[in-house]
Amino acid sequence: MTQQRKTVHKDLQYERNRCTFDPVEVTYFLDGSPEKTKQRRDQEQYISDVLVLKENMSMRYKSYKEVYEDSLRIARAVLSKIKKLQLSKIEEYEFVHGIFSERLGSALFQDGNPLSLHYGMFLPTLMGQANSEQQAYWINRAWTGDVIGTYAQTELGHGTFLRGLETTATYDPETKEFVLNSPTLTSYKWWPGGLGHTANHAIVVAQLYTQGECRGIHPFVVQLRDVETHEPLKNIIIGEIGAKLGMNGVNNGFLGFRNYRIPRKNMLMKNSKVLEDGTYAKSANDKLTYGTMVFVRVMLLQDLLHYLSKAVTIAVRYSVVRRQGQINAEQPEVQILDYVTQQYKIFPHIATCFAIKVTAIWLLDMYKTVQSQLHQADYKKLPELHSLSCCLKAVVSADTAAGIEQLRLSCGGHGYMTASNLPVLYGFATAVCTYEGENTVLLLQTARYLVKSWKQAMGGKPLPESVEYLNEAAKGVKHCRWSNDLECLIDAYNAVAAGSIRLAAEHLDRRIRDGVPTAEAWNQTSIELTQCAEAHARVFIVKTFANDIKQLNSKSEEFRQVMFQLCELYIVYWALRNVGNFLRFSSMQEEHVQTLHSRLEYLLMTIRRNAVGIVDGFDFDDHILCSALGAYDGNVYERLFQEAMKSPLNRESVNISFEKYLKPFLKSNL
Repeated sequence: MTQQRKTVHKDLQYERNRCTFDPVEVTYFLDGSPEKTKQRRDQEQYISDVLVLKENMSMRYKSYKEVYEDSLRIARAVLSKIKKLQLSKIEEYEFVHGIFSERLGSALFQDGNPLSLHYGMFLPTLMGQANSEQQAYWINRAWTGDVIGTYAQTELGHGTFLRGLETTATYDPETKEFVLNSPTLTSYKWWPGGLGHTANHAIVVAQLYTQGECRGIHPFVVQLRDVETHEPLKNIIIGEIGAKLGMNGVNNGFLGFRNYRIPRKNMLMKNSKVLEDGTYAKSANDKLTYGTMVFVRVMLLQDLLHYLSKAVTIAVRYSVVRRQGQINAEQPEVQILDYVTQQYKIFPHIATCFAIKVTAIWLLDMYKTVQSQLHQADYKKLPELHSLSCCLKAVVSADTAAGIEQLRLSCGGHGYMTASNLPVLYGFATAVCTYEGENTVLLLQTARYLVKSWKQAMGGKPLPESVEYLNEAAKGVKHCRWSNDLECLIDAYNAVAAGSIRLAAEHLDRRIRDGVPTAEAWNQTSIELTQCAEAHARVFIVKTFANDIKQLNSKSEEFRQVMFQLCELYIVYWALRNVGNFLRFSSMQEEHVQTLHSRLEYLLMTIRRNAVGIVDGFDFDDHILCSALGAYDGNVYERLFQEAMKSPLNRESVNISFEKYLKPFLKSNL
């Protein structure tokens, strides 16, 4: 697609004219290459008519029921277009996954997509946890046949605590079947996308019982509805959970079982097995069961990047066009982006977009490496991947949700309007803070790994790459003298993370030595444990960002300079946000804080000139950005008025309520 080439607002055009670099360099950097940019643009162009179809529906004025039905209609239109391309299964999956979950996903499905879990979790789980025979049967049916799937793990009374799941699957050796039951109301599956009225199958995670013993949670493929009539099968209790803050087109559902039987072969048996006589063959590593969730957490970083980059694009463009107030009483009203407070609200989140991008690429590469190692029964790097995927998902989703809210506030009252698209983006981002692992729980999972790593460092044992900085801390190596340069700051981030981990581990051990039971000691130390996990995630992001920017030798000097400024802004911003810990654990002294703050102000000033060019480089077509405030031409007020006229209340000059309620009230002399 091409941007709508209406007359561009003069202030926006002025900003573009004075940009010091070519914005397409940002585009190529984010996409990976000019070839990948062309491929993405071609895909977006191919789906452009569906985007226009979606816009013409005025989804925000639909009823709850209509939102779901239209979301499914759009999904069908997209899939029909993709099927016409006759791609290979891998190419088609990548195309569909990219459209449903990334840049286009939140544009096509502003209230979520009821088929997202079919492609995002059902198929990946089959690929990762089904044996070759099961894959041949189920993947073919799920790809071109009669199976629409979802992933049913979370329960009404249990979310992230997987060992606490109550749904049972008891093996009956006489019939060679598993009997599924939901023994309590809290054991009902609750939240799976598409479960309400869309999916006819689900991968159900349940407690496996065989030969009188509980073997822990395992995944099962379960048919829920008749593939012809779509009616729920006997002994299946199924429905939709109701309206939410956002994503109301996802069709989240509930699911219960009453002695519901499935064949033995429906247990996914790549990692663990139940033989015909009920004998249980345990997996070599029980963490393999969580493979799908690790994959989804890795991919969520990409989704969060797109939510945040859309939000900063909207906020920057609006802040250039919006003029309000005066800095100098003798001068006209100024662009609100000239206010340093506005720059402080927006620019760190631009930097965060690039930090997320390089971190997401690193984590995805690590995931692919670990997956290849698992095929060779090499599980050495799996704990490190799990710990990183947990804390990065938690920190990046929290940063993104808080960032979008701050960006919404930076747009004043207009940012509160759905037409800005900022409320929609916030709904998507804040949802990520709880699904696929609630953030606090995920930070505590990472903390468990960090405490173990600290003890290994103290014992002089080698550590994985992401926690190598603990070795120096364990040896008592002194940190560099404060100098306010980038290397010194990165060293300080290492010190903060290591110091936080050391204190948390020491306080945990002290409580245990004082007689506090281990589980209770963990609970009492949990604030420090979550903080050290967040510090670990932050130092990982900082180092990954800095290392990546150092390797931009093939780019133009102007682009490299902008990227260094953004990288430094990210590092300085978060150092000042956590200045207490930097004073506590690093070589920073009180007199250094003001110098660092002055550096922050300087970076805001230097980025100001290129802000529009940077967000233009995010390359969002107006149909994808979906924002009256952030359109390429900057004609904010005209677009806001056009959106207002789409309201059903503006179709008539006098609403029926006047005669029914208002007029009688006015005539009642009350």
